[in-house]
Amino acid sequence: MGNDEISWNPAQALPAEQVEGFDVVIHLAGETIVGRWNAAKKARIRDTRVQGTKTLVEALTKTAHPPRAFICASAIGYYGDRGDEILREESAPGNDFLAQVCREWETATQPATSAGIRIVNTRFGVILSRDGGALPKMLPPFRMGVGGRIGNGRQWMSWIHIADVVGAIEHALDNPSVTGPVNVVGPNPAMNAEFTRTLARALHRPAIFPMPAFAARLAFGEMGDALLLASQRVEPAKLVESGYQFRFPRLESALENILRS
Repeated sequence: MGNDEISWNPAQALPAEQVEGFDVVIHLAGETIVGRWNAAKKARIRDTRVQGTKTLVEALTKTAHPPRAFICASAIGYYGDRGDEILREESAPGNDFLAQVCREWETATQPATSAGIRIVNTRFGVILSRDGGALPKMLPPFRMGVGGRIGNGRQWMSWIHIADVVGAIEHALDNPSVTGPVNVVGPNPAMNAEFTRTLARALHRPAIFPMPAFAARLAFGEMGDALLLASQRVEPAKLVESGYQFRFPRLESALENILRS
């Protein structure tokens, strides 16, 4: 650990002096949601996000000079499975496990407002990157020519290029008017069938081997329903209204950029 690094345990109190002097704080930590969701896994998913955020916020509110902004990760899982409904930041939350986690996660940031800290809850969609997230796990079957839609393929995927994730965070930091929940997704969500066809085309492969919904549930359990079969048609309303310009607004160009980089 370097001299400019801080070691902390989200389950334990964090001394305020360790987080003193920061202009902004960006909090992205949390147990990966990938994997079978048994009771222990779900507890880690929730506790690392909710308790970790509470611990950090408590420390920040006790500093002599709190940061001007606190950007805390959240996710579009907040909305649950909503079919074709267009979802904006003011839309009601869902009622499944991930929705409950996201509600508690965002609520855990609120005490920071009493210390004059501007809060931004970045509700991330499906982040497209070659180095992590969903895309690298999708590539092997498609490269072998055995990829295809999941379920009926009509579920909406609200995706965003990793460059626009970074750009959106920088935009939120630089614009004091951006506050509260912010949908960090691209402006053109795609149905799963369209997404998989576009990915296959970018790889010059067919997309003719669908994964039935029952197979997704059998292979992944509750996670399969929440991440693979749920439909979330999310709009980046606050980003657009505050003037953010997307570098990769179209799925085809986003995938081509990632796959050739």
